[in-house]
Amino acid sequence: MASLDPLRRLAMEQARSRVLAVGAAVSLAWLVLVGLFALFGPEGEGQGAAGWLTWLVGVILPLALVWLAVWSARSLLSLRLEAEELRAMLARMQGEGVTAETMAEPRPAASAPLPAARRGAVPPAPRVAADARQASLALDSPPTTELTPAELFHALNFPDGPEDREAIRCLRLALADPGMARLIRAAQDVVTLLAGQGVYMDELAVPEADPVLWRRFAEGARGEAVAELAVIRDEAALASAGAMLHGDEVFRDVAHHFLRHFDRLMSRKVQDSDPQLLAALAETRSGRAFILLAQATGMLGRAGAEADGSQGAGG
Repeated sequence: MASLDPLRRLAMEQARSRVLAVGAAVSLAWLVLVGLFALFGPEGEGQGAAGWLTWLVGVILPLALVWLAVWSARSLLSLRLEAEELRAMLARMQGEGVTAETMAEPRPAASAPLPAARRGAVPPAPRVAADARQASLALDSPPTTELTPAELFHALNFPDGPEDREAIRCLRLALADPGMARLIRAAQDVVTLLAGQGVYMDELAVPEADPVLWRRFAEGARGEAVAELAVIRDEAALASAGAMLHGDEVFRDVAHHFLRHFDRLMSRKVQDSDPQLLAALAETRSGRAFILLAQATGMLGRAGAEADGSQGAGG
């Protein structure tokens, strides 16, 4: 993974050095002022131990505040550099993904009938098998270095901010794999578009579901057979997601693209993982978006008009 331009990194390091130099200069100036005051100021006869203690605190406290500010500024610059590297990496991966998906998926609208396409079993949707070019891209192949369950959880949950170093590390590992990178980008797009309509994944209550049901779902069960996985009861969120699926063609394509890739991940993981992992992945921000959209499209037995239309097209 390429990092930022060396010139930008050098500029950031120079900025951190300047902060250090400013802190040293301010400290030196303060000590000079203290020395002048001690030499030419009024004599402190009879101050006693309390007076000297107060004087010492008055000298040291400003120095402590100066170096606390220096440390904070240098840490902030480091976090900003890391955040810019992550944004640059995501932008590069998005650019590569657009090119690859243009080659491999020339008709994204044809993927709308998702529930019927996956009703059979674990293998990907038939259109994937019919397109020989997709096989060469290895969209569904596992990463060269498989992520641990904890790393996969953090990557799908996204970092909470620049200070969430562990999640950033896991996200970088996930983006190094082309298949996972497509899933991560699709999840980010869905979460961002939903947030634009006031639907936030952190605010969705997702009660714990039976891991056995997630195994059943990953093995191909759909509709009423896994209806107990439809645990989101936020009617406003469900209505917003349904309205976006019906009225926004761009969101509909992005949503089905995301559903397809998350479904493939679950199908792949069910073959070599404990069902508890599947249940844990469903609790991430990406997993909550998946449950919300799966309910809105009828994959979990809560069929609406969108699901009916998808099943009719798939039949």
